[in-house]
Amino acid sequence: MKTNNIFLTVIAATGILLGSCSKDFVNVEPKGTALEVNYYRNATEAFNGLVSAYDPLGTEVGSTYSNKLGPLNSASDDCYAGGASSSDVPAWQAWNNFTVDPSVGIQGDFWNRNFTGVYRANVMLSKLDGISMDEALKARFIAECKFLRAYYYFDLVRLFKNVPLFTSLISPADIFNVTQAKPEEVWAQIEKDLNEAIPNLPISVPSSENGRVTQMAANALLGKVILFQNNESRMIEAADLFEKVNTSPNYELLTDFGQIFRPDNKFNKESIFEIVHTSKAIMGWGSWPNFEGNVYTQMVGPRGYTGPIYKAGWGFNPITMDLVNLLKNDPRYRYTVANIDSLKKAGVCGYDATGYQNTGYFIQKFAPLEEFYNLSQQGDPVLNYPNDVIEIRLADTYLMEAEALVRGGGNAAKAQSYLDKVRARVGLPSIPATLDNIYKERRLELATEGHRFFDLVRTGQAGTALKSKGFTVGKNEILPIPLSELGNTKLVQNPNY
Repeated sequence: MKTNNIFLTVIAATGILLGSCSKDFVNVEPKGTALEVNYYRNATEAFNGLVSAYDPLGTEVGSTYSNKLGPLNSASDDCYAGGASSSDVPAWQAWNNFTVDPSVGIQGDFWNRNFTGVYRANVMLSKLDGISMDEALKARFIAECKFLRAYYYFDLVRLFKNVPLFTSLISPADIFNVTQAKPEEVWAQIEKDLNEAIPNLPISVPSSENGRVTQMAANALLGKVILFQNNESRMIEAADLFEKVNTSPNYELLTDFGQIFRPDNKFNKESIFEIVHTSKAIMGWGSWPNFEGNVYTQMVGPRGYTGPIYKAGWGFNPITMDLVNLLKNDPRYRYTVANIDSLKKAGVCGYDATGYQNTGYFIQKFAPLEEFYNLSQQGDPVLNYPNDVIEIRLADTYLMEAEALVRGGGNAAKAQSYLDKVRARVGLPSIPATLDNIYKERRLELATEGHRFFDLVRTGQAGTALKSKGFTVGKNEILPIPLSELGNTKLVQNPNY
């Protein structure tokens, strides 16, 4: 494990002022640099450190384009990697084809993104007790850092399974002696952090703090963590956590499915945990890799597009015909799938149909809509789309509760009601709340939102659903440990890599 991957993210002062910050929490204006030893003297500096712990959530690029959605969609049966050619963003192509190996793939960026977050959370947790500030505010900051550490480790254990567990800072001299923890230990620490965080998180936040976590976000994540461990004896425990969220008066399903994803409807009533992007940073290519806009939006637009509604993109993540056909008669189709081929055939637009793995169908939920292009009038507009990513939303927790109730032998009527609510929102009739129907509904409802690959793996369906893409059971459920992390360390490579 390279020292500069986990520990050199630095002194929080550098991390703080590197990334983003503004007065609305998610975008802080850089104000200089400071040595860590001289920092964290008051509530303002503690807040800056907290922002640095949140900052990796919005990572769009690392050594390559490494936002979560693109690689995860590429690895699923919802999308292909796409792009200009089979060599365009090799990390995505390797996961799309399951030819990923320790030196080729997205694993390095995912590893760095999440361990950067873990490190920054640990820095703050090591400092907060010694800062003179309001005790209630301090307790909230500690709770947020524990939530964030749990979130980053949830990604790490799902992506790699066998990872080092850091709950405190260690010296650079000790880094090369670190070993991987048992996955059970990581899962237990995630749960511990979330359980300790929940009481000191706010029920809700004012609009000026949008992007900060709440009790319900932590309850939802804890329920999801338990669900993903596949312990049938704990399913009712997970369902009870989802029930707290699903009965909260702070959330409700939007009547218009298409409004969920619009950049002018951020933090709507359906959003439980949302990752922020903004056009206000007006960044250009010289800002690499610290973009605050949603670069993924640019990536999924059709190549060479000319016409109304959309702007030209780079042709990544074309939607598979399997998903297109599944959605064709579903009311969510037009809000999920952009049928660019049909527009071209109707003479409405033009686009380059020679893109790699092109199907003519593109992602609508994060599409580069013309109305949100170049809102800043500065920087490079393709890097400044304001589309947020809703990591957890209410329809997701409805379906997870329905699943947990069915798997745990709980209240069947309640499971049925939550499945019915998701379908009724888009005008679909009730169907029996079986596991197969719930899993299918998750795919239809959450298509292209980055959940599908994890759902296939945790439910044991990946070997069948992804066989045509080259998925190997017993290997491709997780990524390899990045090759750069293995030299002169005690880390061990994952099986079959």
